[in-house]
Amino acid sequence: MDKYDAVIVGAGPAGIFAALTLTKANFGSILMVEQGRSIQDRRKSRRPDILTGWGGGGAFSDGKLTLSPEVGGFLGELLSPAEMSRVLQMADETWLEFGAPRDLINGSPDQIEDLKTRARMAGMLFVPSPVRHIGTDNCHKLLAAIQAHLAPRCEIRTETRAVDLIMKNGELWGVSLSDGQEVQAGCLVCAPGRVGNDWMRHQAERLNLDTRPNPVDIGVRVEVPAAVMAQVTDTFYESKLIHYSSTFDDKIRTFCMNPYGEVVVEKNETLITVNGHSYSKARSDNTNFALLVSATFTEPFDDPIAYGRSITRLANLLSGGAMVQRFGDLMAGRRTTKARLERCLTRPTLPEAAPGDLAYVLPYRILKDIMEMMEALDRLTPGLADRHTLLYGVEVKFYSHRVELSPRLETSIPGLYIIGDGAGITRGLIQASASGIIAGEAILASAKG
Repeated sequence: MDKYDAVIVGAGPAGIFAALTLTKANFGSILMVEQGRSIQDRRKSRRPDILTGWGGGGAFSDGKLTLSPEVGGFLGELLSPAEMSRVLQMADETWLEFGAPRDLINGSPDQIEDLKTRARMAGMLFVPSPVRHIGTDNCHKLLAAIQAHLAPRCEIRTETRAVDLIMKNGELWGVSLSDGQEVQAGCLVCAPGRVGNDWMRHQAERLNLDTRPNPVDIGVRVEVPAAVMAQVTDTFYESKLIHYSSTFDDKIRTFCMNPYGEVVVEKNETLITVNGHSYSKARSDNTNFALLVSATFTEPFDDPIAYGRSITRLANLLSGGAMVQRFGDLMAGRRTTKARLERCLTRPTLPEAAPGDLAYVLPYRILKDIMEMMEALDRLTPGLADRHTLLYGVEVKFYSHRVELSPRLETSIPGLYIIGDGAGITRGLIQASASGIIAGEAILASAKG
């Protein structure tokens, strides 16, 4: 039996930054376990590697550090504005230490005010978000540098899955692993990421931790010629735009904007969804971004993750994976065929996506919300709602049930911390990283106490 002062489950941004915080203070023995491969062994062509392995979903992501407390999660609900600002700055400085670009993409105050005004006239809200863009091609190098830094300072076991958290005599004891070992832990940090939402929910139920469901975000990925969005993306890169539909008063938002990028697929267990990437050097002719609608349920149904999975399965059933449709075909009530797609002026960057009809996949309410958002965006950037604009489906963001946590991100079980997207409190690189810092600092404070 092995015993460690701290065990970290998951080597995504949250788990990595918890380890960085602890090792920087020369904390005692630390074990990191990660169900996927090391960063050197991960391959973009292997679908399981897209979301699991050293670096988590961030390894092949667009690598955007969105430095706004209003974007990327719910940490602001647990922390004061001053504390939130402090941990975001610490996370940003750490990324910079390992090679993130120092140039911020933000726009001038006059440009921000101008876009706010134009967005408002189009029926939307613009949320300014300073962005540090690492780029998909640079994420791998940066995360490899962090792994090399941590390797001599803590034990790292990849391709090792955490099975169950273990309690003994009413106290946290440790964790059982897929290799048959039981590891004792002085404290335990769970950072399973979005792919671990089912595992985290199961553990919370076993340990009688209070949780509440987060909404699930469901929508499409839009792809247009880059010139259509250039007046916005060349200045701001990541534009957070929010619209409330006139039909249902639902909130629709843009997410993960990728100027001159490409649409990609993600595989979460047996489910295939779409996402977007962009690189620091290579450029396509198109820009892509997601349009997402949040679905929240109360009673008698309170499982938004199951709802999102069912829509994803339907899309996969009809298309064999990812689906693409011309916006003009959707508005005309007809399916996009291979022949129609070949005539499309916007050339798809995801050629394996099957032409289809999103109206057979998305519920009417969500589809109507997306159509209204497209009209609002067209008023801001004319040409976006062109019939040759491409819509890929489906894009679904699964967020874990949110575990009730203290501002230190500690559960009601002393010594058990849950952080990152797996805790249901973050939704992006920078807040996930910040959550790792918070948990690391809390462990250090407890050790001193």
